[in-house]
Amino acid sequence: MTEPGALVGIVLISHSDALAREAVALAVQIAGADVRVAAAGGTDDGGLGTSVDKVSSAVEAVDQGAGVVLIPDLGSSVLTARLLEEPGSVVIADVPFVEGAIAAAVAAGMGATLQGVLDAAEDARTYRKL
Repeated sequence: MTEPGALVGIVLISHSDALAREAVALAVQIAGADVRVAAAGGTDDGGLGTSVDKVSSAVEAVDQGAGVVLIPDLGSSVLTARLLEEPGSVVIADVPFVEGAIAAAVAAGMGATLQGVLDAAEDARTYRKL
């Protein structure tokens, strides 16, 4: 059951713990401290790669009952995300890592639904810089 005021959570899945943590810091600085964004980067032993356990723990940490958007960086992080995907509850965004994370965090901070946060993240694929 979704609690009143619950926000959609976001998990950034990267092969690098440092990259995931810094992307979370950037997203939270832009979207606000109330947004639930967690990093799930690197392997359990601190190496490059992904960890189902880290992603699962991050999903639990950000889930307030409004759903969770997973944003993987590349390769096996997508496969790891797919292991935890639950349609209508935990969804994967096929988006640029940083731009998608920020767009998702801003939408979540504004109280968007799971689909709204996913749509905002996916719109990041069309962002132009020039």
